[in-house]
Amino acid sequence: MIIYDLRCANEHHFEGWFQSAADFDAQLSSHLLSCPQCDSQEVRRVPSAVAIGSHAVPVVLPDVSGGTAVMSSGGEIMAAYRQLLRTIIANTEDVGDLFAEEARKIHYDEVPERAIRGNATRDDLEALANAVREAARPRYSPGEPLSTEVPVGS
Repeated sequence: MIIYDLRCANEHHFEGWFQSAADFDAQLSSHLLSCPQCDSQEVRRVPSAVAIGSHAVPVVLPDVSGGTAVMSSGGEIMAAYRQLLRTIIANTEDVGDLFAEEARKIHYDEVPERAIRGNATRDDLEALANAVREAARPRYSPGEPLSTEVPVGS
């Protein structure tokens, strides 16, 4: 595990934890690093006080999964939120005001399943939630055997 001192184009200082120097380089070149204060993706390494000193201090760090940078400044929650939003936007189709209609079509297999995002009224969201609850409800009567076998001739 490597900890780098980082600075953005706006001179905000923060830390990043990486599995390796190559991991840092890969995240930097893929624009996965951003300042937790201003979201700038112009990030560079800066000299660390520990690295400048004459005696390196060995540090045992916890393992962070996935090689993702961990920001230790006060903006870490906002940075994680921004990354989450970028991921959602990059991996979903914006259907705008047709969200409820498209979600119903997907639910009823009228169109291929895909990740969507968009806008919906409170009433539309409640109707979608009710449809999902109805579809997930068990379909059997009390006293009916819970066998998964289908009788011959049915």
